[in-house]
Amino acid sequence: MHNSATPSTDDRPETDLAQRTGGGGAPPPPPASPRRRRRGIGWAGRMEIAVLVGPALIFFVGFVIFPVIMAAYYGFFNWHGYGPAVDFVGLKNYVTILTDPDFQEALAHNGFIVVMSLILQGPVALLLALLLNRKMRGQSLIRVLIFVPYVIAEVVVGTGFSLMLATNGALNGLLENLGLDQLTRDWLADPSIAIWTLMAILTWKYVGFAVILFLAGLQGIPEELYEAAAIDGASYWQIQWRITIPLLGPTLRIWAFLSIIGALQLFDLVYIIWGQYVAPVAGTSTMATYMVANGRNAGNFGYGNAVAVVIFLISLVVALVYQRFVLRRDTAGALTERSDG
Repeated sequence: MHNSATPSTDDRPETDLAQRTGGGGAPPPPPASPRRRRRGIGWAGRMEIAVLVGPALIFFVGFVIFPVIMAAYYGFFNWHGYGPAVDFVGLKNYVTILTDPDFQEALAHNGFIVVMSLILQGPVALLLALLLNRKMRGQSLIRVLIFVPYVIAEVVVGTGFSLMLATNGALNGLLENLGLDQLTRDWLADPSIAIWTLMAILTWKYVGFAVILFLAGLQGIPEELYEAAAIDGASYWQIQWRITIPLLGPTLRIWAFLSIIGALQLFDLVYIIWGQYVAPVAGTSTMATYMVANGRNAGNFGYGNAVAVVIFLISLVVALVYQRFVLRRDTAGALTERSDG
């Protein structure tokens, strides 16, 4: 009786195998390894990748990598822009750049513009985006008006503001007509306020881009989250602080990255409004205006190329550090989702 009630040891492996496989058949084959999947790409797939990536790669190498290499090469010479570069000076140009007080001052101005662009443009753009994300009359028109300054050419913006903010310009004339003569200033040449004039112009010019970017990010937040928070009794600002801003984090970080790189390479507006001579005196010079003033306009193209390489390296280091410590979560999440799929 005891032997008949107890299953034999020979039957147990088959029973366990059947339970694991969901039936009495053979176990399923193991999933293909990533190496096997990669080996599945034949010559046709490789040719397709080459055709799609090739043109972009050629343009990138020809218009980005090659100019950087040539700029680094000419930076080792005292070259005047014509003929072969034969006057080799080694690292002299780079040492001069890093020890020049004018370049250090320009670098400090770029750092100030980076910080103040994030402080001024970010909150203003976020508030405008939250306002325009709600249903209201004339919403589309307001969006267009906010975005218009961004699409206006820098030459037009610079010329317009240089005329309006001149000593005898429209702004001082308006203040005088209103009886506010004590508020008139030399908005462009006074070193105590010129940098703030530049920040006001930059905020007016580029806040529209941030608003459009934030509005695009707001469209990806599910409406159900707002409804659930409202049912739980959360106020409007609590919802924005606890739900909107955290979920808008990836968009905010991308905008901050673009703003930082743009501020490090700022040139057009400063050069158009202040020029190469007024900018250092007024305290608005940047690394790019320093490059043009001491390179091309001074006839020392080798030195100008060295300055361009320094600007490139500074921007590259900032971009890599930002990606490593700020964008790491976003890129890691994208790679995780891609591998899961």
